[in-house]
Amino acid sequence: MLLNGQNGSKITPWTPYIQSSNLVVARSTRAGGALIFMESPEPNEKIIRLLLPRLERISVDSYWAHRASGVRGALTKILERIEAGDTVNPGFVQSNILIGFEILKEAAEEYL
Repeated sequence: MLLNGQNGSKITPWTPYIQSSNLVVARSTRAGGALIFMESPEPNEKIIRLLLPRLERISVDSYWAHRASGVRGALTKILERIEAGDTVNPGFVQSNILIGFEILKEAAEEYL
């Protein structure tokens, strides 16, 4: 870990990790999360991984926060089933993805 001399903030460099045959790259962000890139996941898996952290960041003061929580739970269960290699109903997956994007859109419009 490096210490920036000007303002004393912590700067963490990118650190590559190799796990089995997938290259995973993670770094700590200022918000304390991690960015993770993996080789060729299923297209729906990529979209779900994109949606989950965004839905989580909707303000608790937002009208849409409660719905986002429910969709996050459904998407998390879907992701777990995909990772386990179980079959998932494509209609159910698409429905939850579309609802997730709609919630993001509506929550963003609250702040405009």
